[in-house]
Amino acid sequence: MKLDYRSVPYRILQNATRIAGFLVIGLFTGSSTGAASLLGFLLIGLVLVGLWESAEVRVYEYRLDADTFDISSGVVSRREREIPFDRIQNVDIAQNVLQRALGIAEVRLETAGGGGESEARLQYVSRQEATRLQELISKRKRGDVSERDPGASNDILFELDQRELGILGLTSANARLFGLVFGLFVIVSPVAAEQISPRLSILLFLGPAVAVAGLVLLWVASGVQAVLRYYGFRLYRHDEELRYKRGLLQQYDGTIPLSKIQTLMVRENLLARAVGYGSLSIETAGYAPGQDDNVESAVPIAKLDRVFELARTIEEIGEPEFTRPPKRARLRYVARYTIIVGLLTAVAGGIHLWTDAVPFWFAVAGVWVLVPPAAHLKWKNIGYSVGERYIISRVGFWTRRTTIVPYYRIQTVSSSQSVFQRRRDLATLTVDTATSGGFWGGDAVVPDIDSELTDQLREQSHDSFQRSIVERKSRRARSTNATSANKRDSEPPVAPE
Repeated sequence: MKLDYRSVPYRILQNATRIAGFLVIGLFTGSSTGAASLLGFLLIGLVLVGLWESAEVRVYEYRLDADTFDISSGVVSRREREIPFDRIQNVDIAQNVLQRALGIAEVRLETAGGGGESEARLQYVSRQEATRLQELISKRKRGDVSERDPGASNDILFELDQRELGILGLTSANARLFGLVFGLFVIVSPVAAEQISPRLSILLFLGPAVAVAGLVLLWVASGVQAVLRYYGFRLYRHDEELRYKRGLLQQYDGTIPLSKIQTLMVRENLLARAVGYGSLSIETAGYAPGQDDNVESAVPIAKLDRVFELARTIEEIGEPEFTRPPKRARLRYVARYTIIVGLLTAVAGGIHLWTDAVPFWFAVAGVWVLVPPAAHLKWKNIGYSVGERYIISRVGFWTRRTTIVPYYRIQTVSSSQSVFQRRRDLATLTVDTATSGGFWGGDAVVPDIDSELTDQLREQSHDSFQRSIVERKSRRARSTNATSANKRDSEPPVAPE
């Protein structure tokens, strides 16, 4: 099978914009070449690109064999790839506005160990072919060769309504980034103004106002991006997979195989948590939220009770009760933040000595009054819960992350102690899975708990892993035997000769 020939004009356009960009740069940098010559070069470039892209589409072939998805590509240097179906984690379909107008789509195959990069991208096939490939590959992954009833309904688990979409837009801003931008505007702008021109020292008073305006623009931009990204979001169960659709300008149709799920993560940034909302993300082997252009959000925004309710449809997590670290961990945070305030005060003093632009540099030390409540909030948002089938960690104040790890998905369990933790008899427990982590990290990390308890949890998690593996093998054997028995019972009896 070959790529759709309607992808040729789109691929030409992708390269033509780059060629035109170089020509425009050459025209405006004072090149002696006339506009007519530049236009001629552009036309020649378009013809050459068109010939090359047509050749690539012509020689590109893919096929589905019994156990592998095979790809043959390359005009000058041929490349042959065989991707085993059991390695494929996700089959995603992406379409932007122009691709939808042309009736083409991109199919992305993600594999375990791909490090967040797509193992293969079919650029581009028809939308009908993309849907067919997604369905066939999903079946081949689980060894199913039967034909699914086209009229079979899907079990819709979650749909994002307009109210929730609006809340998502309003709560998508990163409060931590807001604080950083505000601090930079307030501190750096008067110093920069003094260095540029004394007449610009009025920025000393305008700095906070400029910071607020910048934060508002940043908030609006974050909200618009979130709305465009998750417009029309819908999550549904399709046989042995979860599937989602999302996007207004750039539309995605992704798959989440239930058998490959490694961890669940509930995320609540400060704004969302203030109104009782959160999100649920799913991580599969080698693929995590925030990687590439895909985000495997099972629930982009919803009331927290609904988020955990949907999480229970995937893993039997029950009602977790969290245990906080010992109170002496707060003293460690007080010491850490005190050191940070001291460094900031020293930096402000150094700037004053260098530029004489921060006369009240010592006032930075007054920020220390925020240290005790900051240490308490950090301690308050750390916790862990140990169940019969899972271990859960909770960390973070600005963005609180609750990571749910089933025992049978554990790869390693480790404990560590820094120099400062050893002084207070504290340690960090890390439960590692097969996810590649991504920006937010895919491991369940429980920091600053009692060191003896860390050793007990490590041993308990190891024993629970062994027990859960045995139980899963036993359940699979019983399920296989029951399926075989049902098949035999459904077969008509053989008449004696």
